[in-house]
Amino acid sequence: MSSNDKKLLKGVFPVFQTPFHEDESIDEETLEREIDWLFECGSDGIVMAMVSEVLRLSESERHQLAEIACRFAKSRGAVVISVGAESTRTAVKLSRQAYECGATALMAIPPVSIASLESELSVYFDQIIQATPLPVIVQDASGYVGRPMSIEFQSSLLNAFGPDRVLFKPEATPIGPRLSQLREGTQGKAKVFEGTGGIALLDSYRRGIVGTMPGADLIQGIVALWNSLSADDFDRAYQLSLPISSLVALQHSLDAFLAIEKYLLVKQGIFKNTIVRGPRGFHLDDETRQEVDRLFEILGQVVEQQQ
Repeated sequence: MSSNDKKLLKGVFPVFQTPFHEDESIDEETLEREIDWLFECGSDGIVMAMVSEVLRLSESERHQLAEIACRFAKSRGAVVISVGAESTRTAVKLSRQAYECGATALMAIPPVSIASLESELSVYFDQIIQATPLPVIVQDASGYVGRPMSIEFQSSLLNAFGPDRVLFKPEATPIGPRLSQLREGTQGKAKVFEGTGGIALLDSYRRGIVGTMPGADLIQGIVALWNSLSADDFDRAYQLSLPISSLVALQHSLDAFLAIEKYLLVKQGIFKNTIVRGPRGFHLDDETRQEVDRLFEILGQVVEQQQ
């Protein structure tokens, strides 16, 4: 596989969790172990995004984390860096920094503190896209933050810049119908990543996605699921999808994703602790933890049976 092939925006791109020391500074050693493990498990690339806790990092920490991620990836796959911010100026600055760090692509959510007019969002995304020559993945994260962007607005970005410069990660509900509307609204040109942690991966695959951006914790199951879908082995795909979907269904908010994913990363020997920067909106209670353990064991059994 050539170096260019390794940077294609297609396949499984897990969003890495950010490990912290006890003082909540970034734990670079553990992050390197996580990124190595993700590529060893078959990831096609890595992503720094919402469950990397970007909203809880300072601007300088986001730059630091982007630089570390690009360095640790070691050209083994594409690196996507989230640059969405509360102002266009900051988003453009983060975009240029990510480009200088060696990112393969950018990803951006709209500002989350205001309900921006789509005329304002047009300026916001236009400036992010024009700030660098990199592709930009437009992320509608309104499943848990912000509010949905219209299909017409998203289509207009693709029409203005083309399908190689503008890609999509739609997370507004209902996921499936809106994904199909985006496909139809762009005459099938939109390149779309599934972004629901894997819970809608099978349905989204049938609707024409190019890849998935799950959390890091279920990477072995997600890679197996993606490979089975790529091989048109839908019997195997459904066997894998059921425990994955049940696990992701417990992750009903951004903080629930953070808590459960870090718990499973510790369980798998990748993380040293489950520290999440606060304030938090969710704590993993004992009964939920027990259900996570049961479902994770079932998933492991299915993955092993299919190897």
